[in-house]
Parts: sequence; C-alpha cells; structure tokens
Amino acid sequence: MTNVTIFGSGNMGSAIASVLAAGGASVDHIGTDGGTVTGDVVVLAVPYPALDAIVASHGDQLAGKIVVDITNPLDFSTFDSLVVADGTSATAELAAKLPSSSVVKAFNTTFAATLATKKIGDLDTTVLIAGDDETAKQTLAQLITAGGVQAIDAGSLKRAHELESVGFLQLTLAAAEKINWTGGFGIVR
Repeated sequence: MTNVTIFGSGNMGSAIASVLAAGGASVDHIGTDGGTVTGDVVVLAVPYPALDAIVASHGDQLAGKIVVDITNPLDFSTFDSLVVADGTSATAELAAKLPSSSVVKAFNTTFAATLATKKIGDLDTTVLIAGDDETAKQTLAQLITAGGVQAIDAGSLKRAHELESVGFLQLTLAAAEKINWTGGFGIVR
C-alpha cells in the first residue's frame, strides 16, 4: 500500500484523496501550518502562493518523496495571466527549490467534480502528468488508474508549462461561466 500525504483538504484535496483511496492508497491530510509528512507521495493541493510556505516549513520532510504540484499559477487579482515567467512553470520553480524530491505536475487540468465523478461528459476523466522522473510518473499514474481515473504521461518537466496554460484557460472559462465546473477538456484515445 502506498502512503500519500495531501496538503490541503479543500475541493481538490478531497477529490484527489477520494481517487487515491479508491485505488487502495492510505491518505492523510495536513495543513500548510503544521503536521508531519508521512507519505511517500505528497500532493500539494493548495493555491500557488502557498508553495513557498510549504517549502520553508516542510522542505526537509519532502526530500526523497514524490511531490505532486497541482497548482495553476494564475494572477488571482485579475484572473488574466499566469504569474510565472514565460517558458517556465510553477512546477519547475518548485523542483529547483526541492532538488532532493521527484517533483511532477498533475491534476491541474481537472476540476474536483470531474475527479469525483470520474467523467467529463461522456469521457473518462484523464489526469495529465509531467516530470523528469519516469518512476515517479509511473507510480503516480498507477495510483490514479487504480482509483478509476485515466492517466497520461504528458512528457518531461518542460511540459508543465503547457499544462499550466491549459489549466489557466480552463479556470478562466469556468469562472466566466463559459463552461461548467463539472466540465473541462476531455481526451479521446
């Protein structure tokens, strides 16, 4: 059994926990202000601005762990742009701050509702995963698929940039009520 620690117990943290627990993982939640990381896989289901505080308070506990960044680094004051430099990503920034961790991007292109129902319309919900550690990506993909959700390896850590752009587009469309929070982008294989 894989042990997973999730920072955050909001909609996304709870939905991810549900999927991973359905696949047999042991899941515990901790807050950004305290708690001990016990999982081999750590999911950061928090807003982008919270990442620095987690690195500062728990960075040493994340060494040797698979760290999953789900953030979309958008400017919440305007909802009009990403706040990371062109050509980079929140995940690449996080990986640089956690050199002893295997950092991957995942879950940022899905909504909590589509993880809960495991569907986007008539299509299976699919989680896109990007990172440079192949074993970390495979481990996460196995946990996701065991929980009844599809997973696709989207490539290297460089692909996190594009995943964050897709996540940004999806969030802005939902916030503008052009798509539902139960909708999103589906993948046909």
